[in-house]
Amino acid sequence: MSDTAQRNQSDPAAKTPSDDQRKSPARRGGGDPAVRGRTTIADGVVEKIAGLAARDVLGVHAMGSGMSRTFGAVRDRVPGSTKSVSRGVKAEVGEVQTALDLEIVVDYGVSISDVARDVRENVISAVERMTGLEVVEVNIAVSDVKLPDEEDEEPESRLQ
Repeated sequence: MSDTAQRNQSDPAAKTPSDDQRKSPARRGGGDPAVRGRTTIADGVVEKIAGLAARDVLGVHAMGSGMSRTFGAVRDRVPGSTKSVSRGVKAEVGEVQTALDLEIVVDYGVSISDVARDVRENVISAVERMTGLEVVEVNIAVSDVKLPDEEDEEPESRLQ
């Protein structure tokens, strides 16, 4: 018999750990683990999320102004580079809130107000769901309309 068991038999006032105490690990530091520390989210993370969400909306042809799209097309052709999903998006991120500015090109024939509303809804939903930040505003600037007979500024790669 162990020393503890012998002491418990001889001293009825001696306490033994309950089954619950044995099964659950001891909590240290107290409080909710979710609030122990701080999470920061970079502006670029929010910009990528917003850029992808905006591109998913029917009627959005491209993101960014003509000049940024031209530079982006050149950069995209450089071997090893990745496509910039945050082109045309600027985010200001605080501790609990974020504000976004988007610049889009819409397809000819779509309702700009409907596309802007859909972009706002999709961006707000995606950013709030993925980051937990409150989106306080999404400003949208329509910088161009893509006409059906216009060529894309981003030419297809000659490489196969």
